[in-house]
Amino acid sequence: MASNGSSETGCRSEVRPSNDTCTQNELSVTASIISMTVGIFSNSLALFILVKSYNRIRIKSKASFLLFASSLVVTDLLGHLINGSLVLFVYSSHKKWEMFDPHRIVCSIFGACMVFFGLSPLFLGSAMAVERCIGVTRPIFHSTAIASHHMKRLLGLTWLLAALVAVFPLLLWRPYKVQSSRSWCFFHMEEPKDWLDVLLPLLFSMLGLLALLLSIVCNTLTSCALLQARLRRKHHCRGTSYHIEMICQLLVIMLVSCVCWGPLLIHVILLSTRVRNEPASFSLLMVVRMATWNQILDPWVYILLRKAVLRKMFMLFHSCWSPKFHHLNRWQRGMLRSSMETSNSGVGSSDCRCLGRLPLSDTAIKPIT
Repeated sequence: MASNGSSETGCRSEVRPSNDTCTQNELSVTASIISMTVGIFSNSLALFILVKSYNRIRIKSKASFLLFASSLVVTDLLGHLINGSLVLFVYSSHKKWEMFDPHRIVCSIFGACMVFFGLSPLFLGSAMAVERCIGVTRPIFHSTAIASHHMKRLLGLTWLLAALVAVFPLLLWRPYKVQSSRSWCFFHMEEPKDWLDVLLPLLFSMLGLLALLLSIVCNTLTSCALLQARLRRKHHCRGTSYHIEMICQLLVIMLVSCVCWGPLLIHVILLSTRVRNEPASFSLLMVVRMATWNQILDPWVYILLRKAVLRKMFMLFHSCWSPKFHHLNRWQRGMLRSSMETSNSGVGSSDCRCLGRLPLSDTAIKPIT
């Protein structure tokens, strides 16, 4: 409320042709407040669920996954708090950077936070995908050679790498620049002075794209391994259930990251390597706002894609649609008879549960009279 009031006061003091700009600023402040509130609420709820699951879990691989997931949610929560507060501060100061930031200290902090809280979720998502790929494809090596302190070190290295990329421009005396909209700071991409101004945004984008590519490769390998093991029935029901739950969450996280961050990473590469100096501040601001939705959608993956929620959704879907598929009973009975004839040892009720089917009742296999 205080930021909106200060924005209106600043708008009244300006000349008349700037009414559209004042309205746009008010809409931007409202959108920032809504995004910040929803992001804090979503990440806080997801963090509560993950911490509760982490305290009661007894499976080593699941505990490692929950450690990375909780760290990802904490990173997104801090990103909303810090970046959102900086945005509101800039709007409350009427975006007069020369007045409140003559030495570019706030801009340097803002730009470093944008880079750090942008790369950290991508790095954490790729680390989670690598950990799950090793846990599924090499379970013995994962259980014997990888301990909990290794996971904590890997977590610290991902944060350290993102922090190094964030402070790299400051170490090279290439400070972050206020963008054309004057509401945020990022790399110096318009009219680069030398090759360093081109290298820094390219480094940011290439690392982000490599993290997405690594997540895609590892999640694909993990999904294929789980599908192959499930078809061959090499794992028990308890062993595959939580693996499937985790890989579903990883696949959705990967999809959200690609949709939200892919346009920004590609756009930064195009802006950094363009030949002509074309104004692209509006399109850059749009893809940045699109990328912020990654921090809002990530926690809902852990809120919605849980085993209990998925079971209830499946039961609801089954109860709604099962009458429409009543004509498939004869095909199901034929498949059951053929599987019982080709089996050497017979399939019990527990095996049926492992294959994701419920054992048919006695009345279901009687011939239709």
